[in-house]
Amino acid sequence: MSRWQQWLKNSLCSAQGGLEMAAVWHPPTHFHSRHGANVCVDASRTRATRVKSFANGVCFSQEPLQPGQIFLVEIEEKELGWCGHLRLGLTAHDPRGLDAVPEYSLPDLVNLGDSWVFAITRNHNHVLPHGAENQGPARLQGLLADPYLRIGQFRIPRDKLVGRSRPGRYSHLLDDLYKTNVLPPTARRSRVGVLYTVQPGGTADMHIVINGEDMGPSARGLPASRPLYAVVDIFASTKSVRIIQVEYGLPSLQTLCRMAIQKHIAHRLDLDGLDLPPVLKNFCKYE
Repeated sequence: MSRWQQWLKNSLCSAQGGLEMAAVWHPPTHFHSRHGANVCVDASRTRATRVKSFANGVCFSQEPLQPGQIFLVEIEEKELGWCGHLRLGLTAHDPRGLDAVPEYSLPDLVNLGDSWVFAITRNHNHVLPHGAENQGPARLQGLLADPYLRIGQFRIPRDKLVGRSRPGRYSHLLDDLYKTNVLPPTARRSRVGVLYTVQPGGTADMHIVINGEDMGPSARGLPASRPLYAVVDIFASTKSVRIIQVEYGLPSLQTLCRMAIQKHIAHRLDLDGLDLPPVLKNFCKYE
């Protein structure tokens, strides 16, 4: 066993001992067979692409979400020439019961009632806690130090929630963004998700999560007693998205490996010189 492999084994044992078990599990998520006229969903029902125009890109989750279950997508393709970006939210309408899938989530679907959808923008409308405006990267480093995203009583391993740029010609500039989790919300490889939590009065709060950060309640008073489906509108400059299946409970062994390794490297390309399996190196760099 090499020095790096021995170090990694010791780090993983330590990491596993310090992580809490989240007592929740959710099934894999997929896109619904009902969707906008300009959408093509692949055979796995995990990748949706708008094949023409800029509208008629509304998609739904196959099943209603459970409380604390995130419907997470990664932006795979962008299309120049359009104004506007991905839209995301929840609806209490069963997609099978719609007379027709609305051309737009905003305002068409929302105007039907019982739907809550927000446009994801380059600078999303997240209000920072008081005093956090001037902390910059230090605040983000502290945020990402917790391996779990905690929303209400739910804990989700944060690693899968974070979008990462691919290292390339300008990696020396991008890696600071990679470490501090400030990949723009509408960029390629950005990961955006929606979930809801049930409140004591029997209603629900909707939360939008962007690259591992909870934007806070985007809507309150949703009917928690009714099935709530995720809404993903592949609108304008967003052309294709794919579903990311999220880990619940303890992070996977791959995730624990990456968490341990990243604490001790300055740059993703430094992974090339380590005595680690190629699959693990690629996972640390790209996923």
